[in-house]
Amino acid sequence: MTDSAEPLWQQVLKDLKRRLASGEIRDRFPTDRELVEHYGVSRHTVREAVRRLHTLGVIERERGRGSIVRHTGFVQPLGTLYSLFRAIEARGVPQRSVVLSFDACPDAAAAAQFELDPGTDIVHLERIRYAGDQPLALDTVWLHPHVGAALLDADLSHTALYDELERRAGVRMTGGEEHISAQVPDAQLREALELDDDEAVLRIDRLGESDGRVIECRVTLVRASLFALVMRWPSYGAVTSRFALGGETTGAELSSITR
Repeated sequence: MTDSAEPLWQQVLKDLKRRLASGEIRDRFPTDRELVEHYGVSRHTVREAVRRLHTLGVIERERGRGSIVRHTGFVQPLGTLYSLFRAIEARGVPQRSVVLSFDACPDAAAAAQFELDPGTDIVHLERIRYAGDQPLALDTVWLHPHVGAALLDADLSHTALYDELERRAGVRMTGGEEHISAQVPDAQLREALELDDDEAVLRIDRLGESDGRVIECRVTLVRASLFALVMRWPSYGAVTSRFALGGETTGAELSSITR
């Protein structure tokens, strides 16, 4: 390991991501003992780096086989506000975007979410997100004009939108809500994302909030073959769920015990 100011586990994690992205590590993931010998660090350091990879969904444990490398593309845990930009780069894969449109224009549906007059100009961004050389998602975002206007001259080809919001507008995303569904892509989307004939997409509808105020509406159409969303829950404990019936989310909540 180097003399970097980064913690040792973070240095190990960074190098493991590099080795995974390059294909140096395939299928079978090294054991803790092998990693200790390779990096010359303690078992505790190795386990912390490996734990982070498990959390990201990059590797998983199989009984009798130890840890193996997942090959389902990019995996994002649910239950927390996340950035697609960071989810991609966490795997050591460069992320870039091709901006298709970035302007301000009226949009009645978005204005309603922001509690603005229907004729208000809303900042609108549409881009194709790439993971390496592969198109990953078509991302369409509407931003509240009070915060989005500060971004209109930003270069969003290789940056996280939320980072730019915080840097340019002083606004930090603090929460939100997502609805995830399957969508059959049309011919235009298939061409834009270079989809196979039998490839589906996930539709992720997000309302992003800053201190309880909606400032972002987003629709992301992401290739299901390259991106997965996962949920972890306690082996035993109370779980609260919301159910959608007939396309509408009910206010009913159930408290269940997972056994």
